[in-house]
Amino acid sequence: MTQSKCPICGRPTETDFRPFCSKRCADVDLQRWLSDRYAVPAVEDEQGPQDDPTEE
Repeated sequence: MTQSKCPICGRPTETDFRPFCSKRCADVDLQRWLSDRYAVPAVEDEQGPQDDPTEE
């Protein structure tokens, strides 16, 4: 079985902090999300919401 690597520093992960190696790396990741360094890509719908033709 191959051991996973921490996405922050690359060290082997620890079970208690998975997928990270330590609380520090988990906190670094959380701070990146909270400061908007990470973002989930979204595709904007140019036409907007469509009305359902079966609804009245």
